[in-house]
Amino acid sequence: MIKDFEHLKDSVGTSEPRTVAVAAAHDPHTLEAVLKAKREGILDYILVGKSREIMKIGRQMGYEISKEFIVDAESDEDAAAKSIELIHDKSADFLQKGLLQTSTLLKAVVNKKTGISKGRPMSHVALLDIPCYHKITGVTDGGMMINPDLEGKKAIVRNAVEMFHGLGYEKPFVSAVCSVEVVNPKMPETLDAEALKQAALQGEFGPCYVEGPISFDLSVSKESAGIKKYESPVTGETDIFFVPNITVGNVMVKALTAFAKARMAGCVVGAQCPIALNSRSASFEEKYFSLLACAQMVQK
Repeated sequence: MIKDFEHLKDSVGTSEPRTVAVAAAHDPHTLEAVLKAKREGILDYILVGKSREIMKIGRQMGYEISKEFIVDAESDEDAAAKSIELIHDKSADFLQKGLLQTSTLLKAVVNKKTGISKGRPMSHVALLDIPCYHKITGVTDGGMMINPDLEGKKAIVRNAVEMFHGLGYEKPFVSAVCSVEVVNPKMPETLDAEALKQAALQGEFGPCYVEGPISFDLSVSKESAGIKKYESPVTGETDIFFVPNITVGNVMVKALTAFAKARMAGCVVGAQCPIALNSRSASFEEKYFSLLACAQMVQK
């Protein structure tokens, strides 16, 4: 079980380096993260984008990037398409979003003829290293699926569980977080949480344990659960926080990063390979740890 991002880095570093295809790599923060990981022997790269800009940025950082590791692309759409091709021909193991719109990259990912979709919804997982929590945890989905129905929620849980299996968790604990821990017909999210728990018990998501509905305080504190006489193995041990909609997830992640000083890695899961995906304004550190998370998931 990975306890923090330092542990994640150590774990990735013990395996054979994986290769990332960076779409629109002419971005300083993205290149800084990729080049640092390469220098540390954690991963290899293929940089797709405006070759002159890529090489110029590299030199400004003290690196001479060889042309053999660059695929020139004339536009964002071209960069996305060529990055997908690298996954298809197994030249790269996963994707990293560079300086392009998320929608441009995902449009190439889901292209019915040339994409790498599995034919099911993709979702975003915010992997968080929170100083006051004893292990890495994931929040999903606060970045892609706006207001999923029950089938969409099942896809989100399935994607997150597969991600945590790739991170080395044999049976991740999932909390279907609601504002209360009892089923209330007037609160549809509690009905869905109960349905997700039953689906997990029937084996729909593979090895995992889903609890729901459960309030956030009970999911992170055995003491609070004891006071309320709420019995579940996930209390105080939650690995994945499943949230009912994008607003809850977005606010939760931003609150944890702003007030609890959490460090974040952002990954899109559910395609044929993970995608390290962050805001174009994301810090170097966030992009770096996103790369590490994806590299860990594709270790063979």
